[in-house]
Amino acid sequence: MSNVKEYDFSGKKAIVRVDFNVPLNENFNVSDDTRIRAAVPTIKTILDKGGSAILMSHLGRPKNGPEDKFSLKHIVSKVSDNLGVQVKFISDCIGPDVESAASNLKPGEVLLLENLRFYKEEVAGDEQFSEQLAKLADCYVNDAFGTAHRAHASTTIIAKFFPKDKMFGLLLAGELESIDKAIKTGKGPLTAIMGGSKVSSKIQIITQMLGKVDNLIIGGGMGYTFSKATGGKIGNSIVEDDFLQTALDVLKQAEEKGVNIYLPVDSIVADDFSNDANTQVATAGQIPDGWEGLDCGPESRKIFGDVIERSGTVLWNGPVGVFELDAFGEGTKAIANSVAQATKNGAFTLIGGGDSVAAINKYGLADQVSYISTGGGALLELLEGKVLPGVDAILN
Repeated sequence: MSNVKEYDFSGKKAIVRVDFNVPLNENFNVSDDTRIRAAVPTIKTILDKGGSAILMSHLGRPKNGPEDKFSLKHIVSKVSDNLGVQVKFISDCIGPDVESAASNLKPGEVLLLENLRFYKEEVAGDEQFSEQLAKLADCYVNDAFGTAHRAHASTTIIAKFFPKDKMFGLLLAGELESIDKAIKTGKGPLTAIMGGSKVSSKIQIITQMLGKVDNLIIGGGMGYTFSKATGGKIGNSIVEDDFLQTALDVLKQAEEKGVNIYLPVDSIVADDFSNDANTQVATAGQIPDGWEGLDCGPESRKIFGDVIERSGTVLWNGPVGVFELDAFGEGTKAIANSVAQATKNGAFTLIGGGDSVAAINKYGLADQVSYISTGGGALLELLEGKVLPGVDAILN
Protein backbone atom coordinates (compact mmCIF):
# COMPACT_ATOMS: atom_id res chain seq x y z
CA MET A 1 0.00 0.00 0.00
CA SER A 2 1.22 3.50 -0.85
CA ASN A 3 0.45 6.81 0.82
CA VAL A 4 -0.89 9.94 -0.93
CA LYS A 5 1.46 12.22 1.00
CA GLU A 6 4.58 10.20 0.11
CA TYR A 7 3.70 8.79 -3.32
CA ASP A 8 5.46 10.26 -6.37
CA PHE A 9 2.62 11.40 -8.66
CA SER A 10 4.98 13.22 -11.00
CA GLY A 11 3.82 12.66 -14.59
CA LYS A 12 1.31 10.01 -13.43
CA LYS A 13 -2.42 9.70 -13.89
CA ALA A 14 -4.30 8.83 -10.71
CA ILE A 15 -7.80 7.37 -10.92
CA VAL A 16 -9.59 8.53 -7.79
CA ARG A 17 -12.82 7.07 -6.42
CA VAL A 18 -14.56 10.05 -4.83
CA ASP A 19 -18.01 10.25 -3.28
CA PHE A 20 -19.76 12.97 -5.25
CA ASN A 21 -23.22 11.59 -4.49
CA VAL A 22 -24.46 15.09 -3.66
CA PRO A 23 -28.02 16.47 -3.47
CA LEU A 24 -29.26 18.44 -6.50
CA ASN A 25 -32.17 20.89 -6.45
CA GLU A 26 -34.98 21.08 -9.02
CA ASN A 27 -32.68 23.05 -11.37
CA PHE A 28 -29.98 20.34 -11.07
CA ASN A 29 -27.70 22.65 -9.09
CA VAL A 30 -25.74 21.19 -6.16
CA SER A 31 -27.58 22.16 -2.96
CA ASP A 32 -24.92 20.88 -0.53
CA ASP A 33 -21.30 20.51 -1.67
CA THR A 34 -19.91 19.05 1.61
CA ARG A 35 -18.77 15.83 -0.09
CA ILE A 36 -17.10 17.71 -2.93
CA ARG A 37 -15.22 19.95 -0.50
CA ALA A 38 -14.16 16.89 1.50
CA ALA A 39 -12.38 15.41 -1.56
CA VAL A 40 -10.46 18.59 -2.47
CA PRO A 41 -7.33 18.01 -0.30
CA THR A 42 -6.61 14.62 -1.91
CA ILE A 43 -7.13 15.89 -5.47
CA LYS A 44 -5.01 19.00 -4.83
CA THR A 45 -2.21 16.86 -3.35
CA ILE A 46 -2.10 14.78 -6.56
CA LEU A 47 -2.03 17.90 -8.76
CA ASP A 48 0.52 19.72 -6.57
CA LYS A 49 2.84 16.73 -6.85
CA GLY A 50 2.83 16.83 -10.64
CA GLY A 51 0.08 14.32 -11.36
CA SER A 52 -3.29 14.47 -13.09
CA ALA A 53 -6.55 13.18 -11.62
CA ILE A 54 -9.31 11.10 -13.19
CA LEU A 55 -12.33 11.31 -10.89
CA MET A 56 -15.01 8.63 -10.75
CA SER A 57 -18.18 8.58 -8.70
CA HIS A 58 -21.81 7.56 -8.65
CA LEU A 59 -24.81 9.86 -8.22
CA GLY A 60 -28.17 8.58 -7.03
CA ARG A 61 -29.47 5.14 -7.93
CA PRO A 62 -30.07 4.96 -11.68
CA LYS A 63 -31.81 1.70 -12.52
CA ASN A 64 -31.98 1.67 -16.32
CA GLY A 65 -28.68 2.90 -17.69
CA PRO A 66 -28.00 6.58 -18.43
CA GLU A 67 -30.56 9.11 -17.15
CA ASP A 68 -30.02 12.84 -17.50
CA LYS A 69 -31.08 13.63 -13.92
CA PHE A 70 -28.29 11.39 -12.59
CA SER A 71 -25.57 12.75 -14.90
CA LEU A 72 -22.42 14.06 -13.24
CA LYS A 73 -22.33 16.85 -15.84
CA HIS A 74 -24.57 18.78 -13.40
CA ILE A 75 -21.77 18.99 -10.83
CA VAL A 76 -18.81 19.91 -13.09
CA SER A 77 -18.94 23.65 -12.36
CA LYS A 78 -19.22 23.07 -8.59
CA VAL A 79 -16.21 20.71 -8.64
CA SER A 80 -14.26 23.24 -10.74
CA ASP A 81 -15.12 26.06 -8.32
CA ASN A 82 -13.95 24.05 -5.33
CA LEU A 83 -10.71 22.93 -6.97
CA GLY A 84 -9.84 26.18 -8.68
CA VAL A 85 -9.20 24.12 -11.85
CA GLN A 86 -11.44 23.84 -14.91
CA VAL A 87 -12.55 20.21 -14.72
CA LYS A 88 -12.95 18.35 -18.01
CA PHE A 89 -15.99 16.07 -18.32
CA ILE A 90 -16.63 13.06 -20.53
CA SER A 91 -20.07 11.53 -20.94
CA ASP A 92 -18.99 7.92 -20.34
CA CYS A 93 -16.66 6.13 -17.95
CA ILE A 94 -15.19 3.35 -20.12
CA GLY A 95 -14.45 2.86 -23.82
CA PRO A 96 -12.21 4.36 -26.55
CA ASP A 97 -13.36 7.99 -26.10
CA VAL A 98 -12.65 7.84 -22.38
CA GLU A 99 -9.26 6.19 -22.96
CA SER A 100 -8.35 8.93 -25.42
CA ALA A 101 -9.43 11.71 -23.01
CA ALA A 102 -7.44 10.08 -20.21
CA SER A 103 -4.28 9.61 -22.26
CA ASN A 104 -4.39 13.29 -23.35
CA LEU A 105 -4.59 14.49 -19.76
CA LYS A 106 -1.62 16.66 -18.77
CA PRO A 107 -0.15 17.12 -15.29
CA GLY A 108 -2.33 19.47 -13.24
CA GLU A 109 -5.49 18.59 -15.19
CA VAL A 110 -8.64 16.90 -13.92
CA LEU A 111 -11.07 14.68 -15.82
CA LEU A 112 -14.46 13.72 -14.37
CA LEU A 113 -16.01 10.52 -15.71
CA GLU A 114 -19.74 9.99 -16.11
CA ASN A 115 -21.81 8.26 -13.40
CA LEU A 116 -20.37 4.78 -12.79
CA ARG A 117 -23.79 3.35 -11.96
CA PHE A 118 -25.00 3.91 -15.51
CA TYR A 119 -23.35 0.49 -15.90
CA LYS A 120 -24.85 -2.33 -13.85
CA GLU A 121 -21.36 -3.86 -13.84
CA GLU A 122 -20.28 -1.23 -11.28
CA VAL A 123 -22.58 -2.47 -8.52
CA ALA A 124 -22.05 -6.10 -9.58
CA GLY A 125 -18.30 -5.70 -8.98
CA ASP A 126 -17.58 -6.90 -12.52
CA GLU A 127 -13.90 -7.63 -13.13
CA GLN A 128 -13.82 -6.68 -16.83
CA PHE A 129 -15.47 -3.34 -16.10
CA SER A 130 -12.94 -2.75 -13.29
CA GLU A 131 -10.08 -3.53 -15.66
CA GLN A 132 -11.38 -1.00 -18.22
CA LEU A 133 -11.39 1.67 -15.51
CA ALA A 134 -7.94 0.60 -14.28
CA LYS A 135 -6.27 0.94 -17.67
CA LEU A 136 -7.01 4.68 -17.68
CA ALA A 137 -4.42 5.36 -14.98
CA ASP A 138 -1.07 4.56 -13.35
CA CYS A 139 -2.30 4.43 -9.76
CA TYR A 140 -5.53 4.11 -7.77
CA VAL A 141 -6.70 6.26 -4.88
CA ASN A 142 -9.84 5.44 -2.89
CA ASP A 143 -11.16 8.53 -1.13
CA ALA A 144 -14.82 7.51 -0.91
CA PHE A 145 -15.53 6.47 2.65
CA GLY A 146 -19.27 6.72 1.95
CA THR A 147 -19.08 3.69 -0.38
CA ALA A 148 -16.23 1.76 1.29
CA HIS A 149 -18.74 -0.81 2.59
CA ARG A 150 -19.70 -1.78 -0.97
CA ALA A 151 -17.72 -4.38 -2.94
CA HIS A 152 -18.30 -2.48 -6.19
CA ALA A 153 -16.00 -2.34 -9.22
CA SER A 154 -14.68 1.16 -8.48
CA THR A 155 -14.40 0.78 -4.70
CA THR A 156 -12.91 -2.68 -4.35
CA ILE A 157 -12.31 -4.82 -7.46
CA ILE A 158 -10.24 -2.20 -9.32
CA ALA A 159 -7.59 -2.27 -6.55
CA LYS A 160 -6.30 -5.69 -7.68
CA PHE A 161 -4.99 -4.10 -10.90
CA PHE A 162 -2.70 -1.82 -8.87
CA PRO A 163 -0.89 -4.22 -6.50
CA LYS A 164 1.75 -1.65 -5.50
CA ASP A 165 0.16 1.62 -6.63
CA LYS A 166 -3.03 1.74 -4.54
CA MET A 167 -3.71 3.97 -1.56
CA PHE A 168 -6.30 5.70 0.62
CA GLY A 169 -7.03 9.34 -0.05
CA LEU A 170 -6.63 11.82 2.80
CA LEU A 171 -10.37 11.83 3.56
CA LEU A 172 -10.68 8.05 3.82
CA ALA A 173 -7.47 7.77 5.86
CA GLY A 174 -8.75 10.55 8.15
CA GLU A 175 -12.09 8.77 8.63
CA LEU A 176 -10.39 5.53 9.65
CA GLU A 177 -8.07 7.34 12.06
CA SER A 178 -10.94 9.28 13.67
CA ILE A 179 -13.11 6.21 14.16
CA ASP A 180 -10.13 4.35 15.60
CA LYS A 181 -9.55 7.27 17.96
CA ALA A 182 -13.20 7.35 18.99
CA ILE A 183 -13.50 3.63 19.71
CA LYS A 184 -10.07 2.22 20.49
CA THR A 185 -7.56 4.82 21.54
CA GLY A 186 -9.61 7.77 22.80
CA LYS A 187 -9.53 8.91 26.42
CA GLY A 188 -12.41 7.95 28.69
CA PRO A 189 -15.10 8.07 29.66
CA LEU A 190 -16.42 7.07 26.23
CA THR A 191 -20.04 8.00 25.59
CA ALA A 192 -22.06 6.86 22.57
CA ILE A 193 -25.32 8.61 21.72
CA MET A 194 -27.54 6.38 19.60
CA GLY A 195 -30.63 8.02 18.17
CA GLY A 196 -32.98 7.30 15.31
CA SER A 197 -36.35 5.62 15.14
CA LYS A 198 -35.59 1.91 14.89
CA VAL A 199 -33.91 -0.53 17.22
CA SER A 200 -33.74 -2.99 14.31
CA SER A 201 -31.36 -0.80 12.30
CA LYS A 202 -29.08 -0.01 15.27
CA ILE A 203 -29.12 -3.22 17.30
CA GLN A 204 -25.83 -4.56 15.92
CA ILE A 205 -24.03 -1.32 16.70
CA ILE A 206 -25.59 -1.09 20.16
CA THR A 207 -24.49 -4.66 20.92
CA GLN A 208 -20.98 -3.96 19.59
CA MET A 209 -20.78 -0.71 21.56
CA LEU A 210 -21.63 -2.42 24.85
CA GLY A 211 -18.16 -3.94 24.84
CA LYS A 212 -16.47 -0.59 24.31
CA VAL A 213 -18.33 2.32 25.90
CA ASP A 214 -18.75 3.57 29.46
CA ASN A 215 -22.04 5.36 28.78
CA LEU A 216 -24.72 4.64 26.20
CA ILE A 217 -27.45 7.22 25.62
CA ILE A 218 -30.42 5.85 23.69
CA GLY A 219 -32.86 8.40 22.29
CA GLY A 220 -35.20 9.01 19.38
CA GLY A 221 -37.98 6.61 18.43
CA MET A 222 -35.89 3.70 19.74
CA GLY A 223 -36.52 4.88 23.29
CA TYR A 224 -40.21 3.94 23.10
CA THR A 225 -39.41 0.33 22.27
CA PHE A 226 -37.26 0.21 25.42
CA SER A 227 -39.98 1.97 27.41
CA LYS A 228 -42.69 -0.50 26.33
CA ALA A 229 -40.33 -3.43 26.95
CA THR A 230 -39.96 -2.37 30.57
CA GLY A 231 -43.72 -2.06 31.05
CA GLY A 232 -44.22 1.60 30.18
CA LYS A 233 -47.26 3.15 28.45
CA ILE A 234 -46.19 4.79 25.18
CA GLY A 235 -49.50 5.97 23.69
CA ASN A 236 -49.25 6.17 19.90
CA SER A 237 -45.44 6.44 19.85
CA ILE A 238 -43.40 4.52 17.30
CA VAL A 239 -42.53 1.03 18.53
CA GLU A 240 -41.07 -2.22 17.21
CA ASP A 241 -42.97 -4.96 19.03
CA ASP A 242 -40.69 -7.63 17.55
CA PHE A 243 -37.75 -6.05 19.39
CA LEU A 244 -39.12 -5.78 22.93
CA GLN A 245 -37.14 -8.81 24.09
CA THR A 246 -34.06 -7.49 22.26
CA ALA A 247 -34.37 -4.24 24.22
CA LEU A 248 -34.51 -6.18 27.50
CA ASP A 249 -31.46 -8.22 26.44
CA VAL A 250 -29.52 -4.99 25.77
CA LEU A 251 -30.36 -3.67 29.25
CA LYS A 252 -29.26 -6.97 30.82
CA GLN A 253 -25.98 -7.05 28.83
CA ALA A 254 -25.26 -3.45 29.78
CA GLU A 255 -25.69 -4.30 33.45
CA GLU A 256 -23.40 -7.33 33.12
CA LYS A 257 -20.72 -5.26 31.38
CA GLY A 258 -20.95 -2.31 33.75
CA VAL A 259 -22.17 0.09 31.03
CA ASN A 260 -24.39 2.98 32.14
CA ILE A 261 -27.46 3.14 29.89
CA TYR A 262 -29.40 6.38 29.78
CA LEU A 263 -32.94 6.35 28.39
CA PRO A 264 -35.25 9.38 28.23
CA VAL A 265 -37.02 10.06 31.54
CA ASP A 266 -39.54 12.36 29.84
CA SER A 267 -40.81 13.18 26.36
CA ILE A 268 -42.40 15.99 24.41
CA VAL A 269 -45.61 14.34 23.23
CA ALA A 270 -48.01 15.56 20.56
CA ASP A 271 -51.53 14.76 19.42
CA ASP A 272 -50.44 14.92 15.78
CA PHE A 273 -47.26 14.53 13.72
CA SER A 274 -46.97 18.21 12.80
CA ASN A 275 -45.41 21.50 13.87
CA ASP A 276 -48.85 22.82 14.81
CA ALA A 277 -49.84 19.91 17.05
CA ASN A 278 -50.81 20.36 20.69
CA THR A 279 -47.89 19.30 22.89
CA GLN A 280 -47.19 18.47 26.52
CA VAL A 281 -44.38 16.98 28.60
CA ALA A 282 -45.01 13.39 29.66
CA THR A 283 -43.00 11.25 32.08
CA ALA A 284 -41.41 8.22 30.40
CA GLY A 285 -43.73 5.23 30.48
CA GLN A 286 -46.78 7.44 31.11
CA ILE A 287 -47.70 8.72 27.67
CA PRO A 288 -51.49 9.07 27.34
CA ASP A 289 -53.41 7.24 24.62
CA GLY A 290 -53.76 9.29 21.44
CA TRP A 291 -50.43 11.06 22.03
CA GLU A 292 -47.02 10.20 20.58
CA GLY A 293 -43.52 11.01 21.78
CA LEU A 294 -41.62 13.10 19.21
CA ASP A 295 -38.72 14.51 21.24
CA CYS A 296 -36.95 13.94 24.54
CA GLY A 297 -38.11 16.20 27.35
CA PRO A 298 -36.32 18.88 29.41
CA GLU A 299 -35.27 16.54 32.24
CA SER A 300 -33.77 14.03 29.77
CA ARG A 301 -31.83 16.81 28.05
CA LYS A 302 -30.30 17.85 31.38
CA ILE A 303 -29.27 14.28 32.27
CA PHE A 304 -27.90 13.53 28.78
CA GLY A 305 -26.06 16.88 28.72
CA ASP A 306 -24.31 16.20 32.04
CA VAL A 307 -23.10 12.78 30.83
CA ILE A 308 -21.89 14.14 27.47
CA GLU A 309 -20.09 17.15 28.94
CA ARG A 310 -18.17 14.96 31.42
CA SER A 311 -16.96 12.59 28.65
CA GLY A 312 -13.46 12.28 27.21
CA THR A 313 -14.71 10.84 23.90
CA VAL A 314 -18.16 11.18 22.34
CA LEU A 315 -19.65 9.36 19.37
CA TRP A 316 -23.02 10.63 18.14
CA ASN A 317 -25.13 8.71 15.65
CA GLY A 318 -28.76 9.70 15.13
CA PRO A 319 -31.09 12.46 16.38
CA VAL A 320 -33.08 12.13 19.61
CA GLY A 321 -36.28 13.64 18.21
CA VAL A 322 -38.01 14.59 14.97
CA PHE A 323 -35.68 17.58 14.56
CA GLU A 324 -36.85 18.20 10.98
CA LEU A 325 -39.97 19.66 12.62
CA ASP A 326 -38.77 22.67 14.65
CA ALA A 327 -41.34 22.01 17.37
CA PHE A 328 -39.55 18.73 18.13
CA GLY A 329 -35.94 19.77 17.58
CA GLU A 330 -35.05 21.05 21.04
CA GLY A 331 -33.77 17.68 22.28
CA THR A 332 -31.45 17.18 19.31
CA LYS A 333 -30.35 20.83 19.55
CA ALA A 334 -29.50 20.30 23.24
CA ILE A 335 -27.44 17.21 22.36
CA ALA A 336 -25.61 19.19 19.65
CA ASN A 337 -24.83 21.98 22.14
CA SER A 338 -23.60 19.50 24.75
CA VAL A 339 -21.36 17.77 22.19
CA ALA A 340 -19.91 21.19 21.26
CA GLN A 341 -19.37 21.94 24.97
CA ALA A 342 -17.67 18.56 25.48
CA THR A 343 -15.31 19.45 22.61
CA LYS A 344 -14.50 22.77 24.32
CA ASN A 345 -13.82 20.79 27.50
CA GLY A 346 -11.17 18.80 25.61
CA ALA A 347 -13.15 15.73 24.48
CA PHE A 348 -12.72 14.11 21.06
CA THR A 349 -16.17 14.23 19.44
CA LEU A 350 -17.18 12.34 16.32
CA ILE A 351 -20.46 12.97 14.51
CA GLY A 352 -21.53 10.20 12.16
CA GLY A 353 -24.57 9.27 10.15
CA GLY A 354 -26.52 11.53 7.80
CA ASP A 355 -29.13 12.80 10.25
CA SER A 356 -26.66 13.73 12.99
CA VAL A 357 -24.58 15.58 10.42
CA ALA A 358 -27.69 17.40 9.16
CA ALA A 359 -28.52 18.32 12.76
CA ILE A 360 -25.07 19.66 13.64
CA ASN A 361 -25.18 21.73 10.43
CA LYS A 362 -28.72 22.96 11.12
CA TYR A 363 -27.67 24.32 14.51
CA GLY A 364 -24.49 25.91 13.12
CA LEU A 365 -22.12 23.85 15.26
CA ALA A 366 -20.17 21.96 12.58
CA ASP A 367 -16.97 23.86 13.35
CA GLN A 368 -17.28 23.19 17.09
CA VAL A 369 -16.86 19.40 17.06
CA SER A 370 -13.72 17.33 16.43
CA TYR A 371 -14.73 15.32 13.38
CA ILE A 372 -17.75 14.89 11.11
CA SER A 373 -17.86 11.58 9.26
CA THR A 374 -18.93 11.55 5.60
CA GLY A 375 -20.03 7.91 5.68
CA GLY A 376 -23.50 6.71 6.62
CA GLY A 377 -23.67 2.98 5.98
CA ALA A 378 -19.87 2.65 5.94
CA LEU A 379 -19.56 4.20 9.38
CA LEU A 380 -22.35 2.00 10.77
CA GLU A 381 -20.74 -1.17 9.43
CA LEU A 382 -17.36 -0.18 10.87
CA LEU A 383 -19.01 0.46 14.24
CA GLU A 384 -20.69 -2.95 13.96
CA GLY A 385 -17.19 -4.44 13.79
CA LYS A 386 -17.39 -5.42 10.11
CA VAL A 387 -14.51 -5.34 7.62
CA LEU A 388 -15.19 -2.84 4.82
CA PRO A 389 -14.41 -4.28 1.35
CA GLY A 390 -13.08 -0.93 0.08
CA VAL A 391 -10.67 -0.68 3.01
CA ASP A 392 -9.62 -4.32 2.82
CA ALA A 393 -8.86 -3.99 -0.93
CA ILE A 394 -6.26 -1.30 -0.21
CA LEU A 395 -4.71 -2.97 2.83
CA ASN A 396 -4.39 -6.48 1.39
